[in-house]
Amino acid sequence: MDSKQEIFRITRRQFVTSSAAVLATSSLAHEANAVTALAGQPSEQGKSDVRPARGPFRVIIDTDPGVDDALALLLAMRSPELKIEAITPVAGNVPLGLTLPNALRLVEIAGRTDIPVAAGARTPLVRRLVTATYAHGENGLGGAVFPEPTTKPVATPAAEMICQIVRKYPGEVTLITIGPLTNVATAINSDPELAGIVRGLVMMGGSLSGGNITPAAEFNVYVDPEAARIVFQSGIPITMVGLDVTRKTSLTDDHVRTLEAAQNPVSQAAAKIGRNAINHNREHGYLVGPNMHDSLAVAGFLDPSILKLQDYYVDVETTGELTAGETLGYSPIAGDLRRRPGMEKDAAAANMPIRGSAPTLASTKTSPVLRDKFVPNTKVAIEVDSAKFFDLLIGRLSGSK
Repeated sequence: MDSKQEIFRITRRQFVTSSAAVLATSSLAHEANAVTALAGQPSEQGKSDVRPARGPFRVIIDTDPGVDDALALLLAMRSPELKIEAITPVAGNVPLGLTLPNALRLVEIAGRTDIPVAAGARTPLVRRLVTATYAHGENGLGGAVFPEPTTKPVATPAAEMICQIVRKYPGEVTLITIGPLTNVATAINSDPELAGIVRGLVMMGGSLSGGNITPAAEFNVYVDPEAARIVFQSGIPITMVGLDVTRKTSLTDDHVRTLEAAQNPVSQAAAKIGRNAINHNREHGYLVGPNMHDSLAVAGFLDPSILKLQDYYVDVETTGELTAGETLGYSPIAGDLRRRPGMEKDAAAANMPIRGSAPTLASTKTSPVLRDKFVPNTKVAIEVDSAKFFDLLIGRLSGSK
């Protein structure tokens, strides 16, 4: 670690307990972590020509398997760039009673039972669980059936496991989160210094262009918006891989046929899950296969040239009746108060504060200023090279790369 990174890490540790200070220093955090948060991460405005270093990079994968989670986990476990310190299932796509054994099945299929699997939260922080069995099937794997796992989870709960690993390797661990953020938020709440020693967080979640569970919200953030808000305001350098790019990653019959032709346990399992998911989509009238949302987050960490990123301030709506879970973003580069990338610049927006909703007639309060100014806290993926992504995903799963 060079002196600039060490100074930055110490500075964040000193100020992370103050949310105001965290926001004030988040711009510095992103500058100093341009390389460390994502290996070989591209600049805010364009793709990098630098290939990622070969690692291995210490990661914890927080997940709710899930069709696309399953392929993402298999991709990660087939990638020598990653040193997977733990897999921490959480309730999301299906309840924890299914996401946990699904994760255990996948480490067995990949021959990676050396990776500890720690059971996470059964419910969101303050809400009842909403699942996505309508998309992932009752078992979470699109109806694909595999033997019951013989591997057992470790006794340590997921949030505690996250804290232990990050503290064991301060400044070295990247969290790859491809489900609701309940486990990570619980860890942050339990250890005020944790956010200051996490290397970075790469999440599949959120959207600046509308949702997939409601018109406003992406599923992972919708399930536990309070947890997502804790994470976005924590000061951890975040890369958000949301629906803006993952909607461009539909799995096809050709992809599945390539996996079916490869004779290894990982490709066969991925093909089985993918085939079932494609058939499920067709039975429900969809013309395209499922999007590989979570695999794109993992692939973007492995090869940052797959994604183009831009700095945004991102926050999460937690109280709206129709908009809970919505991720709203502002790019100071674009001068854009609105949430969609690419809109025309509004010069007056640059110094405008973030305000809360208008007060009711019964209230004597004025509209609260939630932030004095927009300071970037997230690198948001705004473009994707889908061909390069699938070349990596299918190549790794089939064993050809």
